[in-house]
Amino acid sequence: MKTFYTAAAAAALTVGLGATAAQAGQTFDSVKERGQVVCGVHTGLAGFAAPDEQGNWSGLDIDVCRAVAAAVFGDSEKVKYVPLSAQQRLTALQAGEVDVLARNTTHTLTRDTANGLNFLPVNYYDGQGFMVRKDLGVDSATQLDGATVCVQTGTTTELNMADYFRANNMQVSPLTIEAFEEVNAAYASGRCDAITSDASQLAAIRANDLPNPDDHVILPEIISKEPLAPAVRHGDDQWFDVVKWVMHAMVDAEEMGITSENVDQVKSETDNPNVKRLLGATPGLGEALGLPEEWAYTVIKQVGNYGESYVRNVGVESPLKLERGLNALWTEGGLQYAPPAR
Repeated sequence: MKTFYTAAAAAALTVGLGATAAQAGQTFDSVKERGQVVCGVHTGLAGFAAPDEQGNWSGLDIDVCRAVAAAVFGDSEKVKYVPLSAQQRLTALQAGEVDVLARNTTHTLTRDTANGLNFLPVNYYDGQGFMVRKDLGVDSATQLDGATVCVQTGTTTELNMADYFRANNMQVSPLTIEAFEEVNAAYASGRCDAITSDASQLAAIRANDLPNPDDHVILPEIISKEPLAPAVRHGDDQWFDVVKWVMHAMVDAEEMGITSENVDQVKSETDNPNVKRLLGATPGLGEALGLPEEWAYTVIKQVGNYGESYVRNVGVESPLKLERGLNALWTEGGLQYAPPAR
């Protein structure tokens, strides 16, 4: 979900941005001194960030946090996860409560500027959709005229829905609820005809929060662009570079065919100069980032490449079973593309 920027929040953001300026350039040093990465994540969204019964976190966003810890400390477990609601997440990052926000957050212009955030590479290209019960007899969002739709209030999801219905000359009765879990519960209990959110979230809700997933269908219309990306604060370019290139390395590794299973063999046998640079066999990239030369090797060994992370968290090995689509590598018709690591 995507919290929209309101005039009421402007004063609070001014305070947050003032704090950011005072901390400029210190994040990377603070992380190393603390000995762990503090990562802001979802309160519980299957496939992206959710704890199991033992409190162990997993998900596509969680793997970003783990990868950063692996690069900086050589240990992907050196992460403190801070669950944040949609309303809390931006302020928590601005105020320095977290080092990285990896919480399925849409990269937008105002967040990149007025909110004082630096967005990292997109780790999931998404779009807003609708889910209904099959027995409603609806197979297109254009048939939702007059429907009651559950939506999380204070989000751009709410605004996108209003725009969609207005543009299509349809009426809608929004059932707006602040808490993500309560929105899901309202839909599950039949208080609304449909629920709207990012399509990936709808898939997670259907797979994990509904007693009979097959009784529900996600409609084909995608009504918005939602490039979901982690973010850091303005003011520490070195930290921004570290997290950015950690994410690029995971995409690069997939393109090069390097996995958590074969990385040792590749490192010892390759003659490819690009691979040797990435894995630290040829030094230079680590020094440029202020990291150990084998930082990318450690990320791949402990967390895997982007494709491995995708498959186990939201792809064919997960309950969500989301197709790669736009999240495939550029060589496979998708949008995942990493600049040269050299």
